[in-house]
Amino acid sequence: MPRFSVIVPAYRVQAYLHESLDSVLTQSFEDFELIAVDDCSPDACGAVIDEFAARDPRVRAVHLPENVGLGRARNAGIAQAAGDYLIFLDSDDTLAPGALRAVADRIGATGEPDVLVYDYARTYWTGESVRNTFAEQLDETGPATFTLTGRPGLLKVLMVVWNKAYRRAFVEAEGFAFPPGYYEDTPWTYPVLMAARSIAVLDRVCVGYRQRRRGNILATTSRKHFDVFEQYDRVFAFIDARPELAPWRPVIHRRMLDHFCTLFTARGRLPRDSRAEFFRRARAHCARYRTPGAPVPRRARLRHGLIRLGAHRTYRALWTAQSLLGRVRKAGGAVRRVLRAAALQAYYRVQLRLPVQADRAVFAAYWHGGYACNPAAIEAKARELVPGLRTAWICRPQDAHTVPTATHRIAPGTYGYWRALARSGYLVNNVNFDRRLVKRPGQVLLQTHHGTPLKTMGLDLQDRPAAARGMDFGQLLTNVDKWDFSLSANRHSTLVWEKVYPSASTSCATLEYGYPRNDIYQRATAGDVARLRASLGIPEGAPALLYAPTHRDYRRDRQPLLDLARLLRVLGPGWVILSRAHYSYGAVPVHEPHPRIIDVGGHPCVEALALASDALLTDYSSLMFDYANLDRPVVIHWGDREAYEAARGTYFDLRACPPGAIAHSEDELLDIFATGHWCGARSARLRAAFRERFCPYDDGHAAERVVRRVFLSDTAVRPPAIPPAGRQPVPAAGRPAQVPGALPAPATATVPADRQASAGLGLAGSRPADRP
Repeated sequence: MPRFSVIVPAYRVQAYLHESLDSVLTQSFEDFELIAVDDCSPDACGAVIDEFAARDPRVRAVHLPENVGLGRARNAGIAQAAGDYLIFLDSDDTLAPGALRAVADRIGATGEPDVLVYDYARTYWTGESVRNTFAEQLDETGPATFTLTGRPGLLKVLMVVWNKAYRRAFVEAEGFAFPPGYYEDTPWTYPVLMAARSIAVLDRVCVGYRQRRRGNILATTSRKHFDVFEQYDRVFAFIDARPELAPWRPVIHRRMLDHFCTLFTARGRLPRDSRAEFFRRARAHCARYRTPGAPVPRRARLRHGLIRLGAHRTYRALWTAQSLLGRVRKAGGAVRRVLRAAALQAYYRVQLRLPVQADRAVFAAYWHGGYACNPAAIEAKARELVPGLRTAWICRPQDAHTVPTATHRIAPGTYGYWRALARSGYLVNNVNFDRRLVKRPGQVLLQTHHGTPLKTMGLDLQDRPAAARGMDFGQLLTNVDKWDFSLSANRHSTLVWEKVYPSASTSCATLEYGYPRNDIYQRATAGDVARLRASLGIPEGAPALLYAPTHRDYRRDRQPLLDLARLLRVLGPGWVILSRAHYSYGAVPVHEPHPRIIDVGGHPCVEALALASDALLTDYSSLMFDYANLDRPVVIHWGDREAYEAARGTYFDLRACPPGAIAHSEDELLDIFATGHWCGARSARLRAAFRERFCPYDDGHAAERVVRRVFLSDTAVRPPAIPPAGRQPVPAAGRPAQVPGALPAPATATVPADRQASAGLGLAGSRPADRP
């Protein structure tokens, strides 16, 4: 008996059916049967189902002799099901990678509940994915299982059948089945949730709910929308047959009226000549099933009252007026935004006529993100070394908590923002400031950049449209002409920056001083590392591998590039993996849940993650250049090198000077870890040569050199750089000596006296680095 019976009814979805069925069959959890029901579809759905059944024994094809509709097609699938749990999937939707594994684990952890409710995300043809807005109702804290009475907020989650797993024995014992007609989910989901003796939730997106351009069948104009009345008749009949469910009657009554209101006002659903009839029937249902008791939200009271009165024309008039008012407000908001923008620019022009304040410096990073990267390290050192300097940081309000209390916070697009840009003597950023910035005599603009370039940048993207994505190269050069200083980490970066960001100004100077953000690697202590590891949940002494792949310009999907669970099996039971997707993907995990995989995609500081780890696994990310300063193993996974080179391009062949072992496939990568080549003597030699070439100035004093040159006008390079061989970065904390092929236990190192405590390192406030 399989654990799951996944039921997929299909009708006129031939363009999406392959993807839907593949999303089930490629799940890592394999104990399931897939029942694909061809609802006498006139297109190729039946042939597609037969094709899948012929090549995979887990697929059972069911062909109906006539079209019976979605609900009865699901019933046909239930009749064939043998699994412990039923899962329904619409044939244009998809299961997320790892969904069945997550569902199985949660069912096991919660004691086989009658119903498990999980989350979904709306996926659009543009590639955008938006999570359910009521995801907070799926919070897993509190009792493992409950009844609907214990969590009535679940009714706010979309009342559909496909975001739940149902214990088949419970469904059979209760005799649940889908009725014919539109809105067949309604008389299924409400009774199921009310009758379930145990409900559990899974706070994870398991289904991609496809939003087609023309919408689904419920968005078509038809009298079949009148089926909604019979569906609610069935719901109330279920309640009336069970006296213990009587308290739910007023709740369902209120939700029924909300449903009627939505249908009545939805454009293009009801035929124009049927609206009055629909309203009359809605009034009749309101009177028939009305049960006082459920509080009605204030904004819904008028709508419900008009339905009770049968005031069809008044409802239409008020709805039309409300729609017009909304448009007027929207237009008014646009006008207000235009006026405010004009006022801000007028204010900026006034500020440009006032004196530049040489004792003011304004900093920013990553398009107004939090306190991070090279600007953050320079800001902290400037406050320490420059007497009387007053600093400010530009960031979004949600990131203001990352900024030190000694630093003034400025929200972008405010009067304070434009005043700071107009009058601050020093402007520091790792990307460009607003294109409307007027660089004034007396102002000094420092461009710090945010990584050593392996992938092509700047003007070199002119013939790479997939990577450039509409970049305005003319504006890029206008911004470059405002720079006074361009910071470089090494000679390679210097040559690239001067080529791809050529300044028309002869006064723009390159500062080949190293990256201030990497100072932390030489100044952190073993105690700092221990505290970071504990905050991430890494077991004491456990070796941790930081996995940090970069963005692919040629891909929009979020499919995992590597099977991390398979990698863990090779590494051994003592290991954990810190998985960090590129920041452009947000904080949503791209891998399957695993007890030894810690998702750190939302962690604000990549430097902290590097310090907490024992080795790095990456691909084209410039994190490898920074990580080399720690003198810990680095492994490169280049499974798609040809595609990446074609779309983005690189400045040199990393194989000629790698920071460690390079794998060209997943199998090769696993072999590198299994044999210990990732941390052997050859790996150490490659890392040393890489560090000599790309990390000549990252000695813990880069920020000081920058501050002395830019803020104190000290043209002597002070302090002089310490060669890599003379540095002593903080050692790794993991002790995987007992694991075959793993790192030897780190030796105890003498900690230099000038290393700062973690409280002074600025770890907690940093934002994920956008590596070039």
